[in-house]
Amino acid sequence: MSEIFGIPIQAFMGQLMLGLVSGSFYAMLSLGLAVIFGMLNIINFAHGALYMVGAFLAWFGLTYLGIGYWQALLAAPLAVGAFGVLIERSMLQWLYKLDHLYGLLLTFGLALVLEGLFTNVFGVSGQPYSIPDELSGAFNLGFMFLPKYRAWVIVASLSVCFATWFVIEKTRLGAYLRAATENPQLTQAFGINVPLMVMLTYGFGAALAGLAGVLAAPAIQVSSLMGSNLIIVVFAVVVIGGMGSIFGSIVTGLGLGVIEGLTKVFYAEASSTVVFIIMAIVLMFRPSGLFGRER
Repeated sequence: MSEIFGIPIQAFMGQLMLGLVSGSFYAMLSLGLAVIFGMLNIINFAHGALYMVGAFLAWFGLTYLGIGYWQALLAAPLAVGAFGVLIERSMLQWLYKLDHLYGLLLTFGLALVLEGLFTNVFGVSGQPYSIPDELSGAFNLGFMFLPKYRAWVIVASLSVCFATWFVIEKTRLGAYLRAATENPQLTQAFGINVPLMVMLTYGFGAALAGLAGVLAAPAIQVSSLMGSNLIIVVFAVVVIGGMGSIFGSIVTGLGLGVIEGLTKVFYAEASSTVVFIIMAIVLMFRPSGLFGRER
């Protein structure tokens, strides 16, 4: 069969793969947002800027320090996570008892500052980041060629996402985290260091953004605007999946990436708005999101 719904199979499967790649980034970024909101009740608008910082750290390491891609996959998320810890300790810890709006405004302002700093230094033109030799080339699937790097992004993102879900939902550490956010006084009484867990949770969410940035660097050009171009869509993904829902963020991110990719095949003009149309429809019938808890 050479066509699917009247579309050449190569074009259809190509857009499906592109949608899976986009969905992988949506899933990982929305996962970080969901972890931070679900655990800390902070709407982290700086998440896109942290994603951009992770990509720039990988680019800077390769260009000036000779740090390769595989080393950057470990070093850049750790650096971004440490920066997230600094943000949490110096700024966000004072806002936990206040309205969500204060955290949103603070992180939005921080995102503007980071974006402005990187724009002043590097400009808005993209910086290329080469694909590592081990992941260059493509797999011949018969009906299409699948670039090895796209396949790696999908596998790596899904592995990280479901490992995070498992730790938070199925392990004792995850139970401690949930208890620390739902009833911090009682959890503290049992000898658990709640401020430390909160700090590390924000750092982990920031590290996820940094990791997504490193994965994105060879796929797209590294730019100071790459975070702001993506964060609005990622927030829509989180809202559709349910604010704070780890599983919802993963499933919705992947699903919406595929829908967006296939929309480019059937009606390209709607591809940039289909996510927001779906968000409006979901909120009309289920304001808490597909996987969110009714309040």
